[in-house]
Amino acid sequence: MASSVLLLSAAGLFVGYLSQLKYLNLGFGRDHVLLVVLDPARSGYKRGQLALPFRELMARLESIPGVHSASIMGASPIQGAGAGRIVSVEGYPQRPEERHRIAVNWVAPKYFETLGIPLLAGRDFTFQDEQRARVLIVNQSFARHYFAADSPIGRHVTVDGDAKAYEIVCVVADAKYIEIRESPPRPMYFNMFQEGKIASQFAMRTTGDPAAVASDVRRMVRESVKNVPISRVLTLTDQVDASIVPERLIATLSALFGALGSLLAGIGVYGLLAYTVARRTNEIGIRMAPGATQRGIVRMVLRDALVTAGAGLALGVPLVYWCRGFAARLNPDLPVANASPVIFAGVVMLALALLAAYLPARRAARVDPMEALRHE
Repeated sequence: MASSVLLLSAAGLFVGYLSQLKYLNLGFGRDHVLLVVLDPARSGYKRGQLALPFRELMARLESIPGVHSASIMGASPIQGAGAGRIVSVEGYPQRPEERHRIAVNWVAPKYFETLGIPLLAGRDFTFQDEQRARVLIVNQSFARHYFAADSPIGRHVTVDGDAKAYEIVCVVADAKYIEIRESPPRPMYFNMFQEGKIASQFAMRTTGDPAAVASDVRRMVRESVKNVPISRVLTLTDQVDASIVPERLIATLSALFGALGSLLAGIGVYGLLAYTVARRTNEIGIRMAPGATQRGIVRMVLRDALVTAGAGLALGVPLVYWCRGFAARLNPDLPVANASPVIFAGVVMLALALLAAYLPARRAARVDPMEALRHE
């Protein structure tokens, strides 16, 4: 019983943490987004030669029935490590210890619309930016850190000591960027067509199931850039889910062992009580002969079950709290201070004990007093 309390508590902890990650607000819409990754390195094209074909491919992808918008990006969300740059921000007195790399991404117009990241102030990138001064988009955390309550629109940022600065034209909402477990970082977004850094990951927001348009997307890619092979086609939901595979594995195993431990504990309680009732048949008959009721006999058997469960809880709960340190070392983000998994385990074990005691209690209540008195 004590071991089962520990296993069930671990199952509740890991399954709850997995559920928390699955329904975490990431700052972007993970549903209804199809990702298509191309491999220009194997096409024979130079990156600069792909600007016009990729721009035309974006327009063709948006013409597919069921596709709401399309864009291109250098790194898709929750993909892993990306590029970084050291920046100097106009009007911000940067200390030497603050000179560290900030994540950057090169994206096409409609990137934020396609991924469902809200624009809070300013405008999105456009294709007309290619003939204008260099522009930049930052997120809310970037704006808050460098400009406090002031508006960052129109302010300038210098990247890696370059003499030409970028003008901030938009502030977007915070979103997870590299890793699902991180706090929202302060990335900067560049217009890939203005910069000439042509990325090769396409994203499409669909009105229905993204997989339903995958065949049309493949056909459009083959027709538009036939020499550029497709590396991967997947949904953004699949990419996010792939980042929590370790948590899913641990949650599945802990739930399996918790269920197995509970089953064995239930069988043990049932066997113990069935044996006890059989050994106490004579005693039950003596109790019933002077007038003990069936209800009283049932209460007696159930009380034995609750005593057993209570003893298991008395040993198991301290064991659970003793193991919290190990769980915290395994994953520092686990909510080990949350008492809900322990309460869940206690309720399950009490219910299991009562369920296991049902048949022995019912059998004890049906004992014939005269037969019981003659029982050896």
